[in-house]
Amino acid sequence: MVEYKLLPKQREFIEIPHNESLDVAIYQGGYGSGKTWCGALLGILLARKYPGCRGLVGAKEYELVRKTTLVTYFEHLELLGYVPDVHYLYSKSDKRIKFQNGSEILFCGLDNPEKIKSLNLHWAEIEEASQLTDTSFKQLLGRLRNTYRQKDWVDFRYRLFGHTNPQSSKGWIYERFIEHPHPNYRIIMAPTTNNIYLPEHFIKSMQESFDNEYYRINVLGEFGNYSSGLVVKNFSKDNLKYLKYNSEIPLHITCDFNVDPMCWCLAHKDENNVYFFDELVIEKTTTKECIEEFIRRYPNHQGEIIINGDASGDNRSTQSEYTNYAIIKNSLNAYGYKNVKFKLRNYNPPILSRISAFNARVKNYSNEVHLFVDPKCKWLLYNIYNLGFKEGTSIVDVPTITQIRRDRKLKFLEHPFDAASYLVEYYWQIKTELKGEKL
Repeated sequence: MVEYKLLPKQREFIEIPHNESLDVAIYQGGYGSGKTWCGALLGILLARKYPGCRGLVGAKEYELVRKTTLVTYFEHLELLGYVPDVHYLYSKSDKRIKFQNGSEILFCGLDNPEKIKSLNLHWAEIEEASQLTDTSFKQLLGRLRNTYRQKDWVDFRYRLFGHTNPQSSKGWIYERFIEHPHPNYRIIMAPTTNNIYLPEHFIKSMQESFDNEYYRINVLGEFGNYSSGLVVKNFSKDNLKYLKYNSEIPLHITCDFNVDPMCWCLAHKDENNVYFFDELVIEKTTTKECIEEFIRRYPNHQGEIIINGDASGDNRSTQSEYTNYAIIKNSLNAYGYKNVKFKLRNYNPPILSRISAFNARVKNYSNEVHLFVDPKCKWLLYNIYNLGFKEGTSIVDVPTITQIRRDRKLKFLEHPFDAASYLVEYYWQIKTELKGEKL
């Protein structure tokens, strides 16, 4: 059996500092702050301390529970010396752990609050609590009504506890725990930097990879308003640079295949930096017309040509002459460019992942600049200076058809940024887990 040494914030989360009959606690922490680990430990401690109690562990979707939380429960049970089929039984079909002392823990998805309407619980745990709606939270709160107690439950309190990464928008957690908290509502904010058991390089790698605001929210565990204002943060004169095209080194074409306008960005890159030196932004066009315009501008390139961009170009079907990427490849080959490679994702990453990766290249937490744009990239710069979020959300504010009719320039918002961000995210994807280790 292992001896556990809790971090101060983990101990604060587990212990109750008040005498109310109900304790509601949220453990909000950065990447690697031990959120799921601590929540699973508390669930097992409650099952052990109160024989015959009934708890529930849920998340917005059951897959998150199955792949993350349940795995952590089994890891704790093994470390604590619990033997399957001796000290506890696990039913995969019922999604339930039943302990030798009569306690049981149910595991489920909370996407439909009606699913838990008939349950009577002593405690409940929420994985990634910020993904839940306030309605689901209230429904779960109403399930804490199991009146069964044994005589030795002298200090029993109903408990609802959750853990989450901080969110960019201020949702129900901010409202209930910061703006209008009850005396028995607690939020424990745990920075990644407080976890003394992480490898030394982990924090440093995030300082280098994340921009200032993203670091403050997702490493320091603080609330923020990252989704307000512009999509691109901290772009300055340091990112603007007159760039020289080099025919001898790899040239990247990164594509967004919207027809009107079609937007491609041209770049060089090295291990840490990306240099956007030109763009193709053409209205009411085709992929073939765009690649012909590229050949017209750059007829003598000697280095590799590497194609990045929108996965909807169907990179897996390049044998067909009709896919976007096949058209590009065939046109380049017909002209004489044979050294052409495709480096594309099988599917497009979420827009917020691309935004985070792009901002981290613009300027990271250590104030290092790794993304440069030539002033000739008129429409990419227009996006950098104007593309924003809908107020109070993490949704990119894309102009409507009506707005575009009133201001034709608005049709150029989003697509140039999409093209550039596909390349950036492909090579500098922000990773939230330490390779080879569970956090």
